[in-house]
Amino acid sequence: MTDSKQTTSHIDPKMLGIIICPKTRGPLVHDKAANELISKKAKLAYPIRDGVPILLESTARSL
Repeated sequence: MTDSKQTTSHIDPKMLGIIICPKTRGPLVHDKAANELISKKAKLAYPIRDGVPILLESTARSL
């Protein structure tokens, strides 16, 4: 079981250029402070857990 606190993850810029928002198919922005990937168009924040982006709408936080 993992700790409830998330550690900040490094996202490879190449990977960030490849992955897209599953809802809008638009780009994502890495929010290092919140450890999330942000879809401005969908107004969703996808969590990053153990260095892996969780790109499921059911796990995303509304902005």
